Amino acid sequence: MVRVIGITCGWREEETRHMLHDEFIRAVCGIGGIPFLIPTAEPDLAGQYYARVDGLIFSGGADPDPVYYGEEPNSGIGEITPKRDSFELALAELALKGEKPVLAICRGLQVINIAAGGSLYQDLKGITPLQHRQQAPRWYPTHQVRIVQNSRLYTLIKKDTIRVNSFHHQGINKIGSGLQAVASSDDGLIEAVEAADAKKCLFGIQWHPECFWEKDESSYLILTSLLAATGEQKGLKI
Repeated sequence: MVRVIGITCGWREEETRHMLHDEFIRAVCGIGGIPFLIPTAEPDLAGQYYARVDGLIFSGGADPDPVYYGEEPNSGIGEITPKRDSFELALAELALKGEKPVLAICRGLQVINIAAGGSLYQDLKGITPLQHRQQAPRWYPTHQVRIVQNSRLYTLIKKDTIRVNSFHHQGINKIGSGLQAVASSDDGLIEAVEAADAKKCLFGIQWHPECFWEKDESSYLILTSLLAATGEQKGLKI
């Protein structure tokens, strides 16, 4: 039976253009899913999109507006996309309440965390000396991440350290309600979260498995776990 994976798209306000790296499409197709691109839409349509997919990927992109976690913008913040923020936060709230599997990547992790009542470091400059916005090919892992051993992420990957790629300048500050930190980089920055409710399949990761899933076993396992969880909902086997 077909399993449809919704993927949120980026939004360019001045160009009125929706956008998404082809890496997401190829990754979902490569693991046997059907990609369903979710554009930036009005927030009241979030429920319609949520109802039409078996699982969700929240993709990367511009910085979320800090107004959603009660802060004024500081000088280090990058581009914000108000239309995308309002729609994705509405979708994230549904994802947190619902039972459908979720994989939130980079900005996606940050959006899920904000929707759960958490906050971000608006800019990692001055917070850490570690390079989190790599100057290397997208498929190349550049720094280490340590995984908490009693986590579902560890159960999935079966490794307590992995190396990941990294394209971000923001990160989780306060973790949101219902989420628990399950991986961090050597500077202590949270690199992955999962739902505290063991019955929910919800992972948020700061790195990009869609870029190197064909080369990296851990990335492949993370992506296929999303598809497997949709199958469990339908009573299927992957």
